[in-house]
Amino acid sequence: MKLARRWFLSLAGAGAAVAVLPRIATAQNYPARPVRLIVPYAPAGPTDVAARLIASKLSERLSKQFYVENIPGASGNIGMGRAAKAAPDGYTVIVVANSYVVNPALFDTIPYDPRRDFDAVTMAVTTPMVLTVHPSLPARTARDLVALIKANPGKYNYASAGTGTPAHLVGEQFRLSLGLDLVHIPFNGASLAVGSAVAGHTPICIAAPAPAVPQVHDGKLHALAVMSKTRLQALPNVPTIAEAGYPGMEGENWFGVLVPTGTPSDIIALLNREIVDVIAVPDMKERLAALGLEPVGTTPKEFAEQIAVELDKWGKVIRLANIRGQ
Repeated sequence: MKLARRWFLSLAGAGAAVAVLPRIATAQNYPARPVRLIVPYAPAGPTDVAARLIASKLSERLSKQFYVENIPGASGNIGMGRAAKAAPDGYTVIVVANSYVVNPALFDTIPYDPRRDFDAVTMAVTTPMVLTVHPSLPARTARDLVALIKANPGKYNYASAGTGTPAHLVGEQFRLSLGLDLVHIPFNGASLAVGSAVAGHTPICIAAPAPAVPQVHDGKLHALAVMSKTRLQALPNVPTIAEAGYPGMEGENWFGVLVPTGTPSDIIALLNREIVDVIAVPDMKERLAALGLEPVGTTPKEFAEQIAVELDKWGKVIRLANIRGQ
C-alpha cells in the first residue's frame, strides 16, 4: 500500500513538472515568434507613434518582430478588453495611456478590471499638461489667473482635448480644489483646443506640449505653469504648478506597457529591461522629445503603484465633477 502511494505521488510530481516545462521553456527562449503590441487607440495618435518606435527598437534588439495592432474604440475600452482575454504568454503586450485608470470611473461598465487583468511592465514615457492663456487676458501667473476667475465668476472657460482626457481632469481638479466658477469646453483633440485659445474663443487652455509649446514660443499664448512635478525642457522658464503656488495639482499624460496577468515574471523582467534601455538611447530620446514625450522607464512595481494611486485619484475627481464618458 505504501509502495503504491509513493508510486502515485512520484507520478503526480512528474506530471506537475511536465506541466511546468512549457512555461519555463517559453520564458527561456522568449521571444520565439512575433510579439503583438496592442494599441487600443487609432493609428497616428501619440500612443500609436510611441508604441511603433518602441516596437521597432525591440525588433532590432531581440531579433524577432514586435508589431503594433490598433484596436480602437470606446476610449480604448475595446482594445483593453481584448488584451485582457489574451493568453498570458508574453506574445501579447498592450500599450496604454491614462484612459486605463480613468475609464473605470468614467463609464458604467468596462470590459477589463484594471486591478486584476494586467501585470505592469513599465511606465515608458510621460507628457505633462501646460496651463496657457490668451495674451489678452490680464494674467501672467497662475495666481493672477485664479484671482481673475474669482473676481469674475462664470465669465471664463477653458479648453481641453475632450471629456475625460488628462487635460480635462487636471482642469477639473484645479477648478474643484480652488472653488472656481470655470466652464469646461471639450474639443475633439488637443490641436483644436489650442487653436480655439489662440483665436481667443476659449481664453484658457490646458494641453499637451506638442501643440501648445510652438504657440507659446510664437507669443500667441502665455504659459503660466506646467502641470507636473518637474519643469518642461521645452519651457525651462515656466514654473511647475507647485512652484506657481498650487502643490498637489499635478497631472500628466503617460504611456505605459502592460501584459495579461499571469505572464511569466522573467518575461516581464526582460521586457522591462529592454524597454527601459530602448527609451534611453539618444536617438530615441530625440524622437520622443519631438513628440513632446519624456522617457521615464519605471520598474514594474513602481508602475503598479502609480496605477493604484491614479485609479483612486482620478476616480474621486470624476465623481465630484460628475463627468460621464461619451
